[in-house]
Amino acid sequence: MPPSPHPAPASPIAVIVMGVSGCGKSTLGALLAQALDAPFLEGDAFHSDEAVAKMRAGHALTDDDRWPWLDRLGAAAAAAVTAQGAAVVACSALRHAYRARLRAAIDAPVRFILLENSREQLLARLVARPHHYMPVSLLDSQLATLERPLPDEDALALTTDASPDALRDAALAWLR
Repeated sequence: MPPSPHPAPASPIAVIVMGVSGCGKSTLGALLAQALDAPFLEGDAFHSDEAVAKMRAGHALTDDDRWPWLDRLGAAAAAAVTAQGAAVVACSALRHAYRARLRAAIDAPVRFILLENSREQLLARLVARPHHYMPVSLLDSQLATLERPLPDEDALALTTDASPDALRDAALAWLR
């Protein structure tokens, strides 16, 4: 088998693709994980049944709802990095405190990729995925909660008007 055109980084790393619902975290995360030959962790899969039910009912999660989720996701990312040298995670990571919690759980460098777009574009994407538990009605609360990464958070912001492959390539160039 020929070597991957995008080999995994030489040193351990966790890449967290972040942003509000509908921004494309899962799509870009899966593409990056494939390119880096790293495990992909879908943050939605780490929510408790109670949190999913709460969101499905149109209620925003509180910090008390999010801490156990972030702890589970951080532990899984740390285990993946330890086992395979890298992990790619899709996680909203909307607040500085959430990103700090994830970073503290992962014993390796953590880099964040913020995906963003206009509210109108995000709404159009959410409407196009009717079987997801996150209702369109929660987008505004997520946008209000979002704290853009600070310079010391080692983050790249990408506007998701480009194709997923172009976003992957931009992210890979930045990671290197």
